[in-house]
Amino acid sequence: MASTNDLKNGTTLKLDGGELWNVVEFQHVKPGKGGAFVRTKLKNVTSGKVVDKTFNAGAKVEIANVDRREMQYLYSDGESYIFMDTETYDQLPVDAKVVGKNADYLLESAMVTVAVNEGVPLYIELPAAVEVEVSQTDPGVQGDRSTGGTKPATIETGAVIQVPLFITTGERVKVDTRTGDYLGRVN
Repeated sequence: MASTNDLKNGTTLKLDGGELWNVVEFQHVKPGKGGAFVRTKLKNVTSGKVVDKTFNAGAKVEIANVDRREMQYLYSDGESYIFMDTETYDQLPVDAKVVGKNADYLLESAMVTVAVNEGVPLYIELPAAVEVEVSQTDPGVQGDRSTGGTKPATIETGAVIQVPLFITTGERVKVDTRTGDYLGRVN
């Protein structure tokens, strides 16, 4: 158990009968009248739901023991993704539901952060941007437009992103893993 005064961004709390919540942001408030309190924005680890919750200052909260390890992605067997701890060479299967949309930018042998609580994988964190190859895109047709146009392109993981018209099949591009936006060419 810890006090609400010990909260930091990224801390994982165990609330409401064992549900895990990440602290997205917090603010210690001391009004002129009345007792101090801590206003937090919490994100549910499993569902991704974000809620605002207020605690009295100094109230006791249970902090969950979440082990965040740097792991290498090996392969997918259809229903789970296999990651390897590069220090111990232990392999950890992570359910496809836990990986979720991150699978669109998950390349073999990529290094990711895997968060584990009591042996159960909670979520994975990809790097902010990845370099991928465009496996298929149609040639760009320049029309009469006032701004630069975009076209759909399929990348090597199978995801479809929007790229500028000058990008061709076989080129390597940098993609933001959080939004799926094209960031630029890679030489």
